[in-house]
Amino acid sequence: MTTEITPGAFSHPDQPVRHSYPLAIEQASLATAIGLLRKTMPYALMRFGILLAVSIGTLIWLGATVGGGVWLGEFVHPFIGMGWLIGGFGLYGYIWYMVVRYGLYLIKAGHIAVLTELITRNQIDTGEKHMFAYGKDVVLARFKEVNMLFGLDLLIAGVIKAFNRTLDFVGRLLPVPGMQGLTQLVGLLLNAMTTHIDETLFSYNLARGDDNPWRSSRDGLVYYAQNAMDILKTAVWIVILEKILTVITWLLLLLPAFGVAYLMPGSQVAIWAFVIAALFAWNVKSAFLHPLFLIMIMTRFHVSVRGQPIDETWDTRLERISGKFAKIKAGIADWKPPRNPPAPLPADAPADRPAAS
Repeated sequence: MTTEITPGAFSHPDQPVRHSYPLAIEQASLATAIGLLRKTMPYALMRFGILLAVSIGTLIWLGATVGGGVWLGEFVHPFIGMGWLIGGFGLYGYIWYMVVRYGLYLIKAGHIAVLTELITRNQIDTGEKHMFAYGKDVVLARFKEVNMLFGLDLLIAGVIKAFNRTLDFVGRLLPVPGMQGLTQLVGLLLNAMTTHIDETLFSYNLARGDDNPWRSSRDGLVYYAQNAMDILKTAVWIVILEKILTVITWLLLLLPAFGVAYLMPGSQVAIWAFVIAALFAWNVKSAFLHPLFLIMIMTRFHVSVRGQPIDETWDTRLERISGKFAKIKAGIADWKPPRNPPAPLPADAPADRPAAS
């Protein structure tokens, strides 16, 4: 049985408060994020397995591409070898972007759907459906929207980057004396975190149940600007935590990596060990740390916008600093909703509809 798409009861695009979905969490803390990651660990493990298989395949593909190119260039003709290299790398790039990246994106969309259910209701659907089944049903039911968001995230990232460049309070986000000189570095780190905002806006649309993702994305960007201080504080510490945990993970993986390196041909054991440890550390970071950091941003956003009226003055400001925001607004009128608009929650879920203005 698939998740039925019905009109949402928690989206109020004409009200000062644009949403009325419930929240099952009280605060956006690291403990809350870890708890949600633990509850959805099967998604992280599946992502890790896929990334590990892709990494092993990448090493094999790299060896075949480079080795084959060198051999053909030496024993057949240099142009043949060069053609083999170009073709091999080009085909790999196509498979990665069109198949692997898109597949991981769909898995992430299902994971976000499950996380949104836990954040808003502390259970998945009616409590009887497995998280993979629920995530698949949401992705299938919202397939048009999910595919649209695959491209919309570029516009959202552009708006966020333009907005972040206008911030003049980044130095105050670091509550450590003498560290204001890192403002420029922090700005770069904040830009690296923009990928989590578009995913958070997808969660916001699921929780809100809006039948127009362009509209909820526009409202979500305005809410992001309103709550930039709290969200960016979380983002700064996430980046710092990411660097620390990545290094620790790499160091912990060095010992087993040396064991694997001894099985590799040649005498460059140390080089192989460093490469293998770095590869596994990247997989661990992508499969476990990135979802944790995404959850931290998601929970911070949902807690910050709870019952909050939207400040329309930010609409003009965002449109002034980024032309991509105007494109998002234009998409609101062009969007053709599905036959039955979506809603993330059952009709009997508790919610307080905001009073009409």
